[in-house]
Amino acid sequence: MAAAASLPPLIVGDVHGDLERLFAALRPYPATEWKTVFLGDLVDGGPFGVGALRYARDRPNSTVLLGNHEVAMLWALRDRQRIGFWMGIGGQLHDLQELERDPPLQEWMRRLPALLRLDEGTLLQHSDNDNYAALLEDQAADPVEEVNRMARTLLAEGREDLLWDAMSPVGVFRRQPRRLDAWLERLNARRVVHGHSPHRSRQPEAYHDGKAICYDGGLSRYYGGRRLRGRGGAGASVAPLPE
Repeated sequence: MAAAASLPPLIVGDVHGDLERLFAALRPYPATEWKTVFLGDLVDGGPFGVGALRYARDRPNSTVLLGNHEVAMLWALRDRQRIGFWMGIGGQLHDLQELERDPPLQEWMRRLPALLRLDEGTLLQHSDNDNYAALLEDQAADPVEEVNRMARTLLAEGREDLLWDAMSPVGVFRRQPRRLDAWLERLNARRVVHGHSPHRSRQPEAYHDGKAICYDGGLSRYYGGRRLRGRGGAGASVAPLPE
């Protein structure tokens, strides 16, 4: 078996609780042959959000990034007054109850990285915006490490609101390419790969001359309403990273 560092990257966009479609999409990609990166938002919408989290956590050679829906779920777990809001964005009450009974899974979620930068210069994050910059408290630190440190700190301190505000805006890079360019320069990256904003293509959608690639092809049959459900097919959300 090849060392994990030498495996080609496989990217998985928003799952939103559709474990059956996730299994089908991953069938051509054995875990031992790919370095899998889940871009977050495994929960909410479909009935198997916690199941998707556990599967992603336990899949060999995998990294899971924090999505804004994981933030919202942890927020509802800590503050019961947030449950109504969270259910309004697709949260499933049985998932929250299951998460409550699993403290190790809670702790794992609170330590998920928000950003990942590959050696070849690709930056991976859940949301297609640069609001992560609000988490850069130590300007002298490596920005990827600093954003991840601050995300863990905010979740530990019960400040999910700051993370939610940073990660929830949609389509910033597509609308404002100059902000994309500035973000890539600041993070010392050549392109960004993200989920979060569903697209209509049949494969991951590259834009702005390939400087951004969206892997949210509407995989879940349960999230986003009739207009978005499962619209892009599995290959729009689960696919190798282009060289």
